[in-house]
Amino acid sequence: MTKDPGSQAEDPYAEIRPYSNAEAPAVLRRLARDPELVATIASWRLAGLSSWWPALAHVAIRCWLFVISGKLHSVEDLQNLIAPNLSRMIKRTSRFTISGLEDLDLRRFRVYLSNHRDIVMDPAYASYAMHRAGATTLAVAIGDNLLSKPWVADLMRLNKSFIVKRNLGGPRALLAATKLLSSFISASVRDHTNPIWIAHREGRAKDGRDLTEPAVIKMLTLCRARDESPEVVLDVLSIVPLVISYELDPCDALKAAELSAGAGYTKSQFEDISSIARGITGQKGCVHLHFGKSLQPGLDVAGAVAAIDQQIADHYELYQTNVWAWQWLYGAVLPAGIDYSEGSITEASFRARIDDVPSEHREWLLAMYANPVNRAAGLPYYLKAGDVSQEAQCD
Repeated sequence: MTKDPGSQAEDPYAEIRPYSNAEAPAVLRRLARDPELVATIASWRLAGLSSWWPALAHVAIRCWLFVISGKLHSVEDLQNLIAPNLSRMIKRTSRFTISGLEDLDLRRFRVYLSNHRDIVMDPAYASYAMHRAGATTLAVAIGDNLLSKPWVADLMRLNKSFIVKRNLGGPRALLAATKLLSSFISASVRDHTNPIWIAHREGRAKDGRDLTEPAVIKMLTLCRARDESPEVVLDVLSIVPLVISYELDPCDALKAAELSAGAGYTKSQFEDISSIARGITGQKGCVHLHFGKSLQPGLDVAGAVAAIDQQIADHYELYQTNVWAWQWLYGAVLPAGIDYSEGSITEASFRARIDDVPSEHREWLLAMYANPVNRAAGLPYYLKAGDVSQEAQCD
């Protein structure tokens, strides 16, 4: 449970942490009055009425929000409301399997460091698995670039998200914000406040390469005292790698278009919100989530990066979609010793999915599915036109 806030001096994390139970009712009432949120929900839940008589649709949604907000008195109330809907969505859109969770002591709070393919669904699947196991759900790191609207930030922080500040002016401000973030994560684990979900890189791995960024591991150690080593801090955090694998990526065509454009790509104003919506509602086929083993004590930053990437390589679930993409991309027979699951997608439907994107994007689309096969086979990653810039791969 998140601690109730005091003053800014007493609560240094007030601007970034999830909302507390004490704050939840007021935030919910504010959301119920937000016209943009009302319009967004109306266009989703009452699409027909919203197009013909938007004023009536907005009144209906506003009344519904006020009724709902009056019944919710804590963060747990909101998550208990969301859980059945998330469960129905998971059962409808994917075959969701989990491994490794049974080997962890879920009473111990720690940092779960995940490979990153989908903005919302990566942590949602992890929190759902924790909830189903009777464990405390995760506090989730989310970049402030995704919080362009106040109601989005409110909703995310109500659902146990904490903010990673990226859009800051100057290196001093960025360093201060990074140290504060590191301190918040450490305090959450040390004080048994929340287990933490954070991606192992800044932004999604759009090209199918799940490579841990050393900067993320270094960030986790910035909270250390002067006489502490980074190894001591990493040991306290008890990092567990999470490995999530999707048979289909609902945002694959969007990612291929971005990669094809390269460093000159410019996102539209609400593109991230569109990606979130597509990631939630789009077809995923089968999804597998593996909870890894806690990192061995005494690892430095480089050792932690290598150990995380090794667990991703060992436990990433390959599907036939990955195999077909590899075969079509290379025009070759699959290397020996590659294990994969059949999944739920037919070869014809996957071929139609590839053919549906512009021809200049198809090579990128195939590469994002094929690169996990390259990793499993010990082959070089496929990179069209040489190595792409970090910016082209990140949100």
